[in-house]
Amino acid sequence: MLILSRKVNEKIMIGEDISVSILEIRGDQVRIGVEAPRQVKVFRQEVFDAIKAENEAALDSNPVLPELGIKEERKSI
Repeated sequence: MLILSRKVNEKIMIGEDISVSILEIRGDQVRIGVEAPRQVKVFRQEVFDAIKAENEAALDSNPVLPELGIKEERKSI
């Protein structure tokens, strides 16, 4: 893990397309802004974890294909 110190209005560049700006520091909270291309998905960690868990649960559910009368097998990526 790379650890950097930044002040308000300073940025961190990730590659050439993504920048992270420090907008405000208030007590123990830091407000940041992320500029990235539209095709890059940016999530808070807890949201990302919830999406991942939901996707895994959907893969594990083995839905039935009623028109064929069989269960669909899915494999986790």
